[in-house]
Amino acid sequence: MSLAIIHSRAGLGIQAPLVYVEAHISQGLPGFSIVGLPETAVRESKDRVRSAIMNSQLEFPQKRITINLAPADLPKEGSRFDLPIALGILAAAGQIPVDELNNFECVGELGLSGELRGISGILPIALAARLANRALILPADNVQEAALPRDNVLYPVKNLQEIIQHFNQQEKLTAYVHEEHWLPSMLPLTLDLADIQGQAHAKRALEITAAGGHSLLMLGPPGTGKTMLATRLPSLLPQLSHEEALEVAAIRSLNRLDKSAKWQERPFRSPHHSASAAALIGGGSIPRPGEISLAHKGVLFLDELPEFERRVLEVLREPLESATVTISRAARQVEFPAEFQLIAAMNPCPCGYLGDREGRCRCTSEHIKRYRSRLSGPLLDRIDMHIEVPPLPQGILGNAQKSEESSAIVRQRVLQAQNLQKTRAGILNARLTGQKILEYCSLEKSAEASLKQAMEKLGLSARAYFRILKVSRTIADLAETQTIMLPHILEALSFRKLERVQD
Repeated sequence: MSLAIIHSRAGLGIQAPLVYVEAHISQGLPGFSIVGLPETAVRESKDRVRSAIMNSQLEFPQKRITINLAPADLPKEGSRFDLPIALGILAAAGQIPVDELNNFECVGELGLSGELRGISGILPIALAARLANRALILPADNVQEAALPRDNVLYPVKNLQEIIQHFNQQEKLTAYVHEEHWLPSMLPLTLDLADIQGQAHAKRALEITAAGGHSLLMLGPPGTGKTMLATRLPSLLPQLSHEEALEVAAIRSLNRLDKSAKWQERPFRSPHHSASAAALIGGGSIPRPGEISLAHKGVLFLDELPEFERRVLEVLREPLESATVTISRAARQVEFPAEFQLIAAMNPCPCGYLGDREGRCRCTSEHIKRYRSRLSGPLLDRIDMHIEVPPLPQGILGNAQKSEESSAIVRQRVLQAQNLQKTRAGILNARLTGQKILEYCSLEKSAEASLKQAMEKLGLSARAYFRILKVSRTIADLAETQTIMLPHILEALSFRKLERVQD
């Protein structure tokens, strides 16, 4: 038979659309052409495939070979199509049976010797193959990552010769046996909230942040524990479910998932303040996820917030509201999930020592105003909580008489509050919108009057009003009360002290 069709997968964000690799061999002058919108790496596969077939003691057809990657309007990139192209040529030449290929999908890069090498983005491919109820033939280097879904059928191979022997009934491939140690388990806490001495107000804010999925901005001089607080937030969050962990791992897979990493851990991303807008939201001619997508279901920590370029910070506005980011290019549009918790930290002035007891600050009012104006009002409006982290009182450090509350204890309260929210609305309070806010955030009369008075006095926006309501709802959930009381509103208002920081 001179025509063969092999199933493979392309990459489109965290999706893996099906690609039919059609191989046709016809009479005429020897030639090898690939059509179907191939990128440079795909076009270069001609030389890799030819050498791999010949070095695997197989016959490369000296005829006219045409490879079509369908659908033709879907861009194809990377070296993942080497293996299906090689199998298509061999099947069209009659060196392996065509019918045997219908129940398989194939991906992998071929070396000149016929060796099969790993590729990026294997997890979305494995998930898509599982949904299509097909077995996946893939490089052995990728099998642990592809096995994360647990119940898919995988055939890891090391070279092209192994696959040919399998389809010619000479030596059958062995399906991968899923290993139990890749299943999620409760992870030990390496960073504990008990490590931080003092800062009771900031710890309380961190607990509320974790319980409701809120965003948080901390302002304070250097050395007060802002970074330590931010790095302890993941220890307060519940473990990812298996489906959430797969979603997170699928994003990381686009940049090669680290096999040694605990893939069920919540991400914690902390980009340097020199990061570009594309580094934060993602980009490139072939769109790749940025820091906000790599922090999906986890924490994005921006230290020294005013040191980021203002235009870089402004790109966070829409993802904070929508929990997704869409990257548009002339040839394609890709959407990445971006449901992250933003934790930011900043100094009160350029030198960091504003109001210092020793008088170390030499910043003028103009310097301070210019420094704080780097944060726009609309961006601050989208951050649920703003708190001050003051210097510790003298003598508190090294005082072992008072034991601090551990992350394990706080996490129990966070879990209880989150379970209450998910039972009530199906989502965390930070994600409540529109009618759901009015439905679930009922106020007692004194609390409602106090909030209206604060709105007028502080000049809060409508967005800030609803964010205060959602934070109050979380505080009430931690207190296990159905109605939002006056103390809950007052505490929520205490977390909006930096509302007009740009002034």
